[in-house]
Amino acid sequence: MSSFPSRRDALKTGAITVFGAALPFSGVQAQNRYAKYAGKTVVFSTPAHPHYDAMIKILPQFTKETGIKVEVDKLAMGRMKEKQLLEMAKPSGDFDLGCYVVMWKGEYVAKNLIQPLEPFFANPALADPAYDMKDIVPIYLENLGLVGGPKGYLAGPGAKLYGIPYGAETSVLAYRRDIFAKHNLTVPENYEDFRKILRILKDKEGIGALASRGQAGHQVVHAWLLHLNPLGGSVFDDKWNPRFNDKFGIEALKFLQEVVATGPAGIPGYGQGESNTAFLQGQAAMYLDSTSIAGLVNDPSKSKVVGNVSWALHPKGMRRASQSGGLGLAIPKNAKNPEASFLLMQWLTSKAQDKAVTMAGGAPMRNSTLRDQDAVRKYPEFITFQEALKYSAPDWRPIIPVWDNINVQALGVGLSEALTGKKTAEKALNDMVPQVTAIMRQAGYKI
Repeated sequence: MSSFPSRRDALKTGAITVFGAALPFSGVQAQNRYAKYAGKTVVFSTPAHPHYDAMIKILPQFTKETGIKVEVDKLAMGRMKEKQLLEMAKPSGDFDLGCYVVMWKGEYVAKNLIQPLEPFFANPALADPAYDMKDIVPIYLENLGLVGGPKGYLAGPGAKLYGIPYGAETSVLAYRRDIFAKHNLTVPENYEDFRKILRILKDKEGIGALASRGQAGHQVVHAWLLHLNPLGGSVFDDKWNPRFNDKFGIEALKFLQEVVATGPAGIPGYGQGESNTAFLQGQAAMYLDSTSIAGLVNDPSKSKVVGNVSWALHPKGMRRASQSGGLGLAIPKNAKNPEASFLLMQWLTSKAQDKAVTMAGGAPMRNSTLRDQDAVRKYPEFITFQEALKYSAPDWRPIIPVWDNINVQALGVGLSEALTGKKTAEKALNDMVPQVTAIMRQAGYKI
């Protein structure tokens, strides 16, 4: 089995190679792959999320084809993690397959809670020879699937596959083309124009300029990171010293404060759902966040802006830098039915089912789906999404085991104080440095 190439080599070839050579498969093996597990039940921990709502529509087909039953345990994202940690710490837990948010992957591996996937894909009795790992969007596979490489979470020496993207995303700018046409406005290409247009839209149209997350904790950190990366900032320097309070971090937070000042009322309390709703219900003229909203924008039962939305790249600051993140699938170490769980994971992320879930309103994780004629006809924004993925940054946030602690307890509190007017941008960021430094030292980072 080959090791992972460097990220540079991976991107050069357009794929991250998990295995060096194809294994021989017989038709009989493929035909009987599921027979041994027919009648078993896979208990699947999933979030309340648009992609997984779409997945529910195709799940019955899996049971019909394989005889394997699926029991879905659906919870809100935060509650889902609490339950997963509880169950995966037991000698034998309730979950056979789990969805995780990208920033949990390092923590789950560090706590020895999930299984490496290479042995499953190397098992000819289980692996589908038509699966085509190279077809998975490379940045998604690296960002959501790999643990143990450079920095602990990037492609390169030491990286192992622990998850498969499912609900992966990058960031793009959605905008109301009817409103832009009405006021003869140009879509912002860079952050200088982006800042100017916020106030223009608010004054001319009287609705929020840009929908955004802002709720204390992970949500406000996500919103700030959307601007920090293209504006030239980073959470840490190369030696893990906090640098988020430098001029770039301050500029990003001040930009986010302007988003709040010109946006729909209530952004400091918005999670992803509320931000999505604000745009879908016509309360904001622009949306800069996850590509996962695409299916919702086109759903008349959820969107009042169907037919009036166009898409553009994430505006450029000092550089172009789109978000990398979203959701993946992993098999708990203590799963009762790991093989059946793998078969479900493999089926869901296959070419055929990636297209099926996408057509049902989910988020594609394969290049073949993003380029599929039927999919592009239904979702022409996929052309923009493919371009955005060229700028998707795998180091968009540091996916180290203690990141969720920093994300929720430190940055997520301080940034919220800046958005609610309790502190200036400078003071909010400076005040967080000692706490983040302490968390990193306690975790063993020598800073």
